[in-house]
Amino acid sequence: MTQVFALHTGYGLMTAVAAIDAGLVPSGDERVLVPINSAAVPETNRAIHESPQLRTLLSRFDRIEPLNPLLDPLHPTAWAPGDTESPAWERLLSRAWQVDADDLDLFVQTPQVAPTRTLLSVFRNARITVVGDGLMTYAPIRSRLSRSIAGRVQHVLYPDVVPDVVPLLFTEVGAQPVPVPAPAFAAVVAEIDAASAEHDRTEHGAPAALVLGQYLAALGLVSTEDETSMQEEMVDRAVHRGARRIVFKPHPTAPPALADQVRARAAGHGVAFEPYRGDAPAEVLTRRLSAVAVVAGFSTALPTVRALYGTHTEAVGNATVLAALQPYENGNRIPATIVDATNRPGDPYAQPGRLQHLVDAVGYCMQPRIAAHLRERAEELLDGIDPDERARYFAPRRLAELHLPGGSRRLLTRLVIGSGGTGRTEETRLALRGAGRRAQRAWKAVNGR
Repeated sequence: MTQVFALHTGYGLMTAVAAIDAGLVPSGDERVLVPINSAAVPETNRAIHESPQLRTLLSRFDRIEPLNPLLDPLHPTAWAPGDTESPAWERLLSRAWQVDADDLDLFVQTPQVAPTRTLLSVFRNARITVVGDGLMTYAPIRSRLSRSIAGRVQHVLYPDVVPDVVPLLFTEVGAQPVPVPAPAFAAVVAEIDAASAEHDRTEHGAPAALVLGQYLAALGLVSTEDETSMQEEMVDRAVHRGARRIVFKPHPTAPPALADQVRARAAGHGVAFEPYRGDAPAEVLTRRLSAVAVVAGFSTALPTVRALYGTHTEAVGNATVLAALQPYENGNRIPATIVDATNRPGDPYAQPGRLQHLVDAVGYCMQPRIAAHLRERAEELLDGIDPDERARYFAPRRLAELHLPGGSRRLLTRLVIGSGGTGRTEETRLALRGAGRRAQRAWKAVNGR
């Protein structure tokens, strides 16, 4: 039996290695890492096996077989051969990777899109384990996969960094969630930090906070001005938590001017400012800096560093983001919901099971067909939740469409008032009257009257 790990993010690689080290992945004849560089311009970005920060993790694999060289010049995300080509691709990849397609375990991320989805179709007999891709693992899959693929998903591996919450991914087909203990994940982070040649301790003794940029303006969620305000507020909160040094890790696609504006905010507080442009994961930086706080929007790093180190975290702007996400099933909704709910004053979802109930209800509203088994859970939560709390996480229009508590008033208003102030009953009566008049005119024209 050969195990092929087709991974494309550092977080996914760290999760897989932590699971291997914790004994959660059965031993096989051989473990093959298939790195995938899915960046928009792969030539300008390092794949996970090329990152100096992650190099130490490669020792868990017997071989490394990058996917990109096999597909060049085709971009990995554009690799979508037809069904008739799949057998040829299976023979080609089996020969290139020296694997037996009939005795294969595939460990993959993001199974709903190419190239992962293509791999799952090509190796039609492989057993499938999904490796969690951060907080998105807690949401239902955003597009239904064929039964020939979904029915082969046996496990979902994920770092257990959101206490008492189980991911929804592939629960509809009975896949078994496999939590990777936080200590195992922390050990991998420590290994990366210890083996890394790059260290950023430039001001020993100065309490540091890590501020993470997400560049929400690029996603069309907020304006550039609003995002600048959010990141300035991140600096304010970091200083309030006792930071005397701000280490700012911008999103890779963020313009340099954004860092300049955050620098100016730090200068206004009289604290040091250091931009970080390396590729060390936020979890590694938090450990390396012994950060007093990590501040971000809805980054997966927030619950992770809190679970690993007990680091104080602050989330900024998520109420705005939740209201702006369109459509409702936007893949960022569950990450934003979890981070928002666990970073609010008073921690309203601290009670065991409460956050799971919220995730289940939001997950159902995102994907009511795929997550149909969660409808009763959604009805139960929405029936008893405070109206303001309901409005924070659930769009009234979506609730109306699904005939759920909280949407009935809007639905009734649409039925009675209509779209332009005229009642729907009156609209129907007028429409029927108009149709009758048109029919009369047509009859007269036919009869020459």
